[in-house]
Parts: sequence; C-alpha cells; structure tokens
Amino acid sequence: MIGNGDQRLSQGRGWLKRHAAALLQVAIGLGVLAVVLQLVSNLQLNLMRLGFQISLDWLGDSARFSLSEHVLPYDTRDSYSWVLLVGFVNSLRVVTLGLLLSTAFGLIAGAASFSSNLLLRRLTTLYVAVVRNVPLLLQLLFWYTVVFFSLPQAPQPLLWGAVSVSSRGLVILGIPTSVEFAALLTGLSVFTGAYISEVVRGGIASVPRGRLEAARSLGLEEGRTLRLIVIPQALKAILPALNSEYINMAKNSTLAIAIGYPEIYAVTSTTVTQTGRAIEAFVLLLLSFLLLDLAISGVMNLLNRLVLKRG
Repeated sequence: MIGNGDQRLSQGRGWLKRHAAALLQVAIGLGVLAVVLQLVSNLQLNLMRLGFQISLDWLGDSARFSLSEHVLPYDTRDSYSWVLLVGFVNSLRVVTLGLLLSTAFGLIAGAASFSSNLLLRRLTTLYVAVVRNVPLLLQLLFWYTVVFFSLPQAPQPLLWGAVSVSSRGLVILGIPTSVEFAALLTGLSVFTGAYISEVVRGGIASVPRGRLEAARSLGLEEGRTLRLIVIPQALKAILPALNSEYINMAKNSTLAIAIGYPEIYAVTSTTVTQTGRAIEAFVLLLLSFLLLDLAISGVMNLLNRLVLKRG
C-alpha cells in the first residue's frame, strides 16, 4: 500500500512538471480576466452613480456630418455605424498602400547602405538620420503645406504613368485621391521607410561575410547578389522586427486628423463631439485598431513561418 502511494505521488509530481507551463498560463489568464472584470464592474458602478448608462442605440442615428473623402458610398443621412465603417476603410486604404511604399523605401535604403558607392551610402545615412529625428506630425504638415500645395495643378506623371502628382493630390492607376490622402501616405511611407531601412540593414549585416565574398568571386553584380543571395537569407532576421514597424505605422495613421484626412480616429472624434458617447465610441475605436493590428501580425507571422520552413 505504501509503495502504491509513493508511486501515485511520483506520478502526480511528474504530471505537474509536464504541465507546469500550461497551468501557469491558465492561472495568469484567469488573473487577468479577474482584473478586467473588476475594472468593468467599477466602471459600471461609477457610471450608474453619475446617471450614465452604456448604450449602442445611438449607432443607428443619422451621423449628420460630411466627409471630405470616402471609398464607400456615404451620405450625411447614413448612420453612425456606417460612418465609422467608412472611416475604418479610409484607414485601411492608407495603411495598406503605406505598408507597400514604406517597405519599398526601406528595402532600397537598407540595401543602399551596403553599396560600394560612397555618395549613395552618405545619402542613405542622411535620409535615415533626418527622418528618424523629426517628429512625424511635423513631417506630415511639411508634406501637406509645403510640398503638395507648391506643386503645379497639372498632373505630373511618375512611375511610367502609373502615378501622377499635382497640387490636388495623387492619381494612382487612374483613381484620384485628395491632397490630404497624398500627404498622409507620403509622410507615413517616408517616415516608416527610414525605420524599416535600419531593420533591413541589420538583417543584411547578419548574413555571413563569406557568402558575400563568394558571390563577388563568381562575378555577380551587387544588385543580383542582394536579390538572390543576401535578402533571402536576411529575411529570417528582418521579418520579426518588420512586424513591429508595420503595427507602429498603423497606429501612427491617427495623426491624419492634423491634416484633415477622415480616417477612423478623426471620424470617431467627430462622433464623440456630436453624441457625447465617448466611452462607447473609443471602445469601438480600440477594437478597430486591435482588429487591424491582429491582421497585420497574423500575415507577418504566416510569412515568418513560411520563411523558416523554407530555410
């Protein structure tokens, strides 16, 4: 009997050791849930004392304010729920294009920092130093008030005619956009591109020098060496840090309110002003950014797993 008891005790200890990490996570999760429930309970109690009740009925009321730009169809008679969705889609548009442009800027600048051309390396260093040390808000105002308003009204074609730029904004693949959108997209892309270039530079630096020298000994040009050998190997170091920069860019898009672009934060601020429903509106704002950031993280984690699997 004593032997059986010792055996059960030993098995119990073994089970605890095997599942210690899972049990710890469950305990932490329950603790966090308890804290959240307590905070929600305190919030409801304080609101009841003030005679204020949380409600989402106002989402069906007419918004009664106009938007300077929108992808989805919108009229001032539409509901607050619809105008919030329109603002979210506006944010999604600028963030999606911004991710593509900033990645291009970052890859070019990061690769140029290893160029044998001294002037190109110095220009890259200057770009990164200036952009990273000037607040993003000032950069957005610079692009909005100084750059785009000083452009000619006649569209100037760029990128083989795929994009044209003027004082009225950008035309991308035949789709016109406002000057506010153009300034926001340019400012976010240039700013985030500077940070991405440092991520790319660090990833390239992690590739063993021997492989670079082997490529040069085979007579490969710098461009082909980077594209075929260096960048594919550096992706393992680049992608995890790139995820953080993408999420930061999505959050930085809220500065669009300073130049009048109607993204989700600006629309939410106007909604709060008209309805007085600050708590509900900002909770919806929080959830919208949480959804956007989780989507970015999900895509980047998937890419990271694919790269690690191939590596």
